[in-house]
Formats: sequence, structure tokens, C-alpha cells
Amino acid sequence: MLDGFSAETLARVQFAFTMSFHIIFPAFSIGLASFLAVTNALWLWTKDETYQVLFNYWKKIFAVAFGMGVVSGIVMSYQFGTNWSVFSDKAGPVVGPLMAYEVLSAFFLEAGFLGIMLFGLKRVGPGLHMFATAMVAFGTLLSATWILSVNSWMQTPAGYGMNDVGQYIPLDWWKIILNPSFPYRLVHMVLAAFLTTALVVGGVGAWHLLKDHTGPASRRMFSMAMWMLLLVTPLQIAAGDFHGLNTLEHQPVKVMAMEGHFESHPDGAPLILFGIPNQAEKRMDYSVEVPKLSSLILKHDLNAPLAGLDTVADENEPPVAIVFFSFRVMVGLGFAMLGLGLWGGIARWRGKLYQAPMLHWLSVIMGPAGFVAVLAGWITTEVGRQPFTIYGLLRTSDSLAPVSAPAVGASLISFIIIYFFVFGAGIFYIMKLMSKRPRVGSVGELTDAPTRAATAKPIIHGSSTPSTTA
Repeated sequence: MLDGFSAETLARVQFAFTMSFHIIFPAFSIGLASFLAVTNALWLWTKDETYQVLFNYWKKIFAVAFGMGVVSGIVMSYQFGTNWSVFSDKAGPVVGPLMAYEVLSAFFLEAGFLGIMLFGLKRVGPGLHMFATAMVAFGTLLSATWILSVNSWMQTPAGYGMNDVGQYIPLDWWKIILNPSFPYRLVHMVLAAFLTTALVVGGVGAWHLLKDHTGPASRRMFSMAMWMLLLVTPLQIAAGDFHGLNTLEHQPVKVMAMEGHFESHPDGAPLILFGIPNQAEKRMDYSVEVPKLSSLILKHDLNAPLAGLDTVADENEPPVAIVFFSFRVMVGLGFAMLGLGLWGGIARWRGKLYQAPMLHWLSVIMGPAGFVAVLAGWITTEVGRQPFTIYGLLRTSDSLAPVSAPAVGASLISFIIIYFFVFGAGIFYIMKLMSKRPRVGSVGELTDAPTRAATAKPIIHGSSTPSTTA
């Protein structure tokens, strides 16, 4: 089935497959951990039982997602030693310590406080329980910080030297950690995680509102998600613009592929909205363009010159079609999130946030959009870096371990089969948890009431109409 593929191609496909499974869980758990910290803090502050119900509801889902993220991350990291041992040898003095710091600081912090967050409220009291929840949330952010520092160094290497055996060695750890692309990529990824979680929480809340629009917990989670989309999506679009300018400065070839610029434009480059990249003929077929808009976006000048792929050697070009389309999927979904947030804001202003079936259906449909956008962004970043593992320094073809194509192919098939069974079961269980409607019961308890109980009236404390604000 995999005949005709080289060991390098199969190794890249294997890493892409395992990474695609892995990245969706941290992207969700980073945002969900912060959401749990917020709901727990609001419960302590307001004594509103609805927030505790939301905390209890989502902490189960977080526990499953966190566990699958850990398992998928461990499996993925093994490939550095199996398929990419040359890269590990050459970059190990820089990459190894940073990944070790992630385990020693972030992962141990998360793991140490996770049990208290999940099971410790009645054992340690609300104060220490809140502290543990905050530490789990902080640990997820710290983990993202270290991992993105590693990956950003591979995108924009700095602070390194070479030893006598051809290894990259650290000369300035501050320059390595705070490399040129790191701040932009960290902000962009954390905001993406928050939006991914907001879309899932909003989609679940909308699903239950379609069944019963009076449920206070469903209302509250939907309201909080709509606030997050409305406020954070514009920040993400701005962060993406700054990230793009940074990429243009340090990785111009990647931007050329993202924009589909096969030709240089000395007096203003067009923004290619759609088209079919023809890398063999070095042109964009069937393109729909806005004249000079790309120069305005990237250089803030309509007539600013932009170089194209005609200035780059063929062997240094990334796969343009993949980068071009994945970038447009990410950007398109970003503006779709902005539209959903604005629709939610208008519905809230009109007092119809919980009686808007079309908004609720769109929220359900958009529920997985954050994961798709994260994957599209990751594909843009990683494929756009090709043909290098360390941009401009170490080529992917020179990073491969001495492995045979049949061996890599066999492990790839094994990964595909095992992943779909194991993680398919985990995702199914998460969906099952989400399908149960959170209901306000007695203080500190959560009743998982199936939505089929259409005749049951939800218990609403304090008011027959829950507040429209979160």
C-alpha cells in the first residue's frame, strides 16, 4: 500500500499524523483549564451555583482530554529517536534541555495539582482547591511556552554555535528561548487555544439550548463563549497580522508560499484570494486577485515591492499548494469566528441570545472549527518551513535516521490503526459527556440529565430568568 514512498516521506507523514492527533488535545486543554479556573473563581466570588455546575461538568471532559494529550505527546516524542535521530543528535544540545524544562516545570506542575483539582474540593477546602485549579491552568500555559520556544527556535534559530562534531550548541540561552518568532507565536497559539475552547463550549451550550432554552447552566456557558469570541477574535486577527510581519522578516519564503507569489512585484503585490498554485510552471492558475492589497497588508504601503518565489532556488521552495490552501483555511475560519462573535453580540444586545435557533445551530456547526483552524495553522507553519527542520541550517533530508521505508511504513500503519481505535474511543466518550445536559441541582452536585427528558423542568435558583451576562 505504501510502495513507492521514500523513508523520508513516510517519516514525515508519520510525524504529521501523530502531531495532528496530539495538537488538538493541548489546544483544547489549555483553554479549558483556564475556563475551569475562571468558573471556579466566579463560584467562590459570587456563590452562584451555576458556575460550580459548569466546573463539575467540564472538569470531567478536561481530565479525558488531558490524558489523551499526554499519551499522544509521549508517542510523538519517541519519533525523535526512531525516525529523526540525526536531527536529535545535531540539535539535541539546544532542543533537549528546553523539552526537559517543559517536563520538570510545566508537566510536573500540572500533574501535581490535577488530582486536587479533580477530587480535592471536600478534602482540602475551596481556597486550596482554587489554588490547585489555577496551578493546572498555569501549568498548561507554561507547557505551551516551552514547547513553542523549541519550535520557534527551529523556525528562527538564534543564540547558537557549532561544535567540532557538527552539533548546534547553546551560546546564549536567553536568545535561544526568546528567539525572534517566539513572542508572536506564543500569543497566537494561546489565543487560538482560548478560541478553540470557546467554540466547543459555545457549541455544547447551543446544542442544549436548542433542546431547552431555559437551562441556566446551558445559558451561562453559551454566554461566556460568545463573550470570548466577541472579545478575543479581533485580538487574534491583530496578533496574526503581527505574526505575519515577523514571518516576512525572518522567513520570507514561507510568506511567498502563503501568498502564492510565484513572481516578484516591484511596484505593489496583489492579494490572491483564490487560485490553484502551479508549482511546476511557476504560476497561479485561475487566480482571483485584489491589486496591491498584499503590499498594503505586509508592508503597509500599496506600492511596496515584494519578492516572489522566482528569487528562490527550486530546492529551497516549500510545497506551495499545501501552504497556500492551509493558510486560507485558517484565515477564513478566523473571520467566520469573528462573524459568529458579532452575531452573538447583536443577539445579546437585542435580548435574544437564548432564543436564536439559527445562531445556536451555527454555533453547533462551528464547534469543531477551532481544531480545524489550529491544524491549518500548524500545517502552514511546518510545511512552510520546508525543506528545513532548522530553518536555513539543517535540511529535512539530512535529519532522517538511517531507517528503511518498509520499517517506517509498517509503524505508520500500526499508528493509524491504534490511534483510530484508542483516540476514537476517547473522543466518543467526550462526545457522550457533552451530550448530557448540565442541570443545577443541590449545591456542589451535578446531575447528568439526558436531553431526552424533555418534560423535566430545570430547577432555577433565585430567578425564573437567568442573567444574560456571564
